[in-house]
Order: sequence, then C-alpha cells, then structure tokens
Amino acid sequence: MTAPPHVGVALDGYGWDPHAWRRTPELPPVTSGRYWADLAATAERGLLDFLTIDDSLAPTRVARADAVMVAARIAPATRHIGLIPVATVTHTEPFHVSKAIATLDHVSRGRAGWQPRVSATASEAALFGRRTVDRDDLEALFDEAADVVEVVRRLWDSWEDDAEIRDVTTGRFVDRDKLHYIDFTGRYFSVKGPAITPRPPQGQPVVAALAHAPRIYEFAAHTSDLVFVTPADEASLKAILRQVGAGLQVYVDLVVALSGQTDFASDAMVFGGDADDLVDLLLHWQQLGIDGVRLRPAVNATDLRAIVEEVVPRLQRAGRFRTAYRDGETLRARLGLPVAVNRYLGVKQP
Repeated sequence: MTAPPHVGVALDGYGWDPHAWRRTPELPPVTSGRYWADLAATAERGLLDFLTIDDSLAPTRVARADAVMVAARIAPATRHIGLIPVATVTHTEPFHVSKAIATLDHVSRGRAGWQPRVSATASEAALFGRRTVDRDDLEALFDEAADVVEVVRRLWDSWEDDAEIRDVTTGRFVDRDKLHYIDFTGRYFSVKGPAITPRPPQGQPVVAALAHAPRIYEFAAHTSDLVFVTPADEASLKAILRQVGAGLQVYVDLVVALSGQTDFASDAMVFGGDADDLVDLLLHWQQLGIDGVRLRPAVNATDLRAIVEEVVPRLQRAGRFRTAYRDGETLRARLGLPVAVNRYLGVKQP
C-alpha cells in the first residue's frame, strides 16, 4: 500500500470565494494576529501537514497582510504544522527573502517553507517605481525567479550548521572559516554573501511552486521541492503528471466549498460535494500518482472547520491519515524530503 497522502490547506483572506468576507462579517479583520492564529490552531487540530498563506501585489476585494510576517505571527501559536508563505520575487531582493524565511524557520523550529511568486503587471511595478515588466515575457520573469531561488538557497547554505560558536573565552561569536561567500553572478543579480542569519534548522526550508503551464512546471522542476497544480479533471491531471515528470512532489490544488456555494471563478477546480465524495476523490487522485493535496477553503470560517472535522476523520477511519504528529518533526521530514546537505561543507574560503 502506498503512503497516506499529504494534506495541506491554503489560506487567503477570508477564503477563496471572493465574497467570503460577506458571509463571515463577525470575524476579526485579516490584519489581526488573532484571526490568523485561530485559523492556524484549527488547521493544526486537524493534524494537517502544512498551511500556506497567499500573498500578491495586486489589489484585492479585502485588505491584505504580508504573508511572511503573518507566518511569523502564527509560528509561536503553533507547534507542529508547516508554514509556507508566499513571497513575491519580481520586486524583492533575494537577500531579504532568504533572511525572512531563514528567520521563520528558526522561530518555528524547522517548520518553514516558501512559495515564490512572480509579478507580471505594470500596475504592480508602479508600486515600486524601479522597473517596468512585460507580462507577455513570462520566460524572462521565470528566469529571474529561478535566479532568485538559487541565490536564496545559496545564502541559506552560506553558514555551516556549527558556524555559531559563541566562545566567551576567545570572544569569537562565529567561526569565520565556516562562513562562505556565495559569489553568485547572473543576468539579474550579483550577490557576494554570506547571509547574516545562521543556516535554517532544516538547512533548506521547503520551496513550493504553483504552476498552471509547462514553463512554470519547468521552473518548479529546477527550483522547488513540490509543486501545486490545478487540473480541471482526471484527463488533465494525467497530462500534468506527464509534463511535470519525476523527481518533484505533486499536490493538486482544490477549492473546497462544502457549503455547496460554488458560483465563483477560480484558477483551481471548485468542489461542492460532501465530505465522503471529497475523500473518495482525494484517494482516487493519489492512485493516479499525486503525493498530496492542498485544499483551499472557499470560506475559511466554515470550510476549514469542515475539512478538519469531516474530511480528516474520514481519512483516518480509512487508515489514510495520521492520528498524531511526531514531536520535533521538521516540515522536510514530514514530507519525506531528503536531508539538505550544505553545498559549502568543507569548502575553504580563499
């Protein structure tokens, strides 16, 4: 029998239904730490593998908080669940991203991840005023994004795990022989390094990509540990699996509207059946070759609770989901990813 499927949840605002805020007017604002901590506590009660926090530079129907900072707020309010915020790379320096995600991994004790996102509109570029972008040139946007991920990953490795020695006798805080220049030079960046944040507890926090097309599948294959895909049906899922190929964990994105209100547009398939049908669908998809699913609650206040209280128990009764977390388990370990070996280990500085 294959291993049980991984199950994560994607959180965005009040839910993936654009009108979710109108259906839950009693909730705190999405800028409230208590709001996000409560959602995370619910997801962790369901023993889910991870939660993701969406983010974008584009305007939305409701206010938006910074996803990485929200994840940092959630971290001390949880103990086990993985935390994967979105961080846009098109207008963001890789040094800042590496520092933020490394810090999140430290404060969460090895539960951090990161979902890179590109920004392709002139209106978003105008928010920064430093450059223009061509939304038709996806090749350049994803080439740049690939360089960002490479720089971030190298910066995470620029400290060896035992570089921080804090030797009171000699007054040495770090062993400088265990700090490394990354000396990255590419079309978009020239970054010397090293980082100013010690290597994350996981070595390499989990990198995920959301992909809808072959060019982005290619980006995911070269940069990421797992990819979220958006099939419309079984035939398209089989086609996507062939395009993605081996060596990358594949998760299907599915909007869950167990209340039955499915009259809204989404880039992912919207499911409006009951919990039994949803479990049957998830297990069938796993037989086709996926590693897990990322469920997007249409309305966080109701559909997240339904995932935890209705879907998870059905998976458990079928013997297809955990009944407890393992104490101290990192997100990489939970997802079955290999130990991240430091690329600079044993390399002597010039």
